[in-house]
Amino acid sequence: MTFEDYLVRAYQEGDGAALFRAVDESREHLRATMPWIDSHDSPEASEAVTRQIMARFLSNQDFGLGIWNQGHLVGGTGFHMRVGDPETANTEVGLWIHASHAGKGLGKKVLRAMLEWGFTEWGWYRIVWKCDSDNLASAAVARSCGLVEEGRFRQDRIKPDGTRIDTLVFAILAHEWRIRR
Repeated sequence: MTFEDYLVRAYQEGDGAALFRAVDESREHLRATMPWIDSHDSPEASEAVTRQIMARFLSNQDFGLGIWNQGHLVGGTGFHMRVGDPETANTEVGLWIHASHAGKGLGKKVLRAMLEWGFTEWGWYRIVWKCDSDNLASAAVARSCGLVEEGRFRQDRIKPDGTRIDTLVFAILAHEWRIRR
């Protein structure tokens, strides 16, 4: 999928070096809300993760995608099967943005594009978005794209510093998205 100057596509063999570079350059920016970053401690480790993402994509278990701009990986997104599966047509959208692109509206653009793509070509019925309760920017992105806050999982996650944090849950249904569109 393309929008503006961005390409959102499935990871491919050899993308590990770009993934490592993007994560490494954004490590401090991502650390508080993305605990998976520690698995990216070398280009080889990121290539192994990339291959796992590819395998899960090909087996319809999860659909991780990279966000590319002028040949550079500037973030990641995807349709994740943590809240459903293709049979129920429920999915979760995840998103992270490279530190140099954060705070410039890219998250909102990507989420809007993912909703469009998800409800049209992918055929999802319900799309969920989750974020830490202290991630105000992520919650604002969800709200600005029309997702409804459905709830709060109280102190369900442990942050890297050992403190507990709530998770906010947002969702939008296909017919709600069509009305907003």
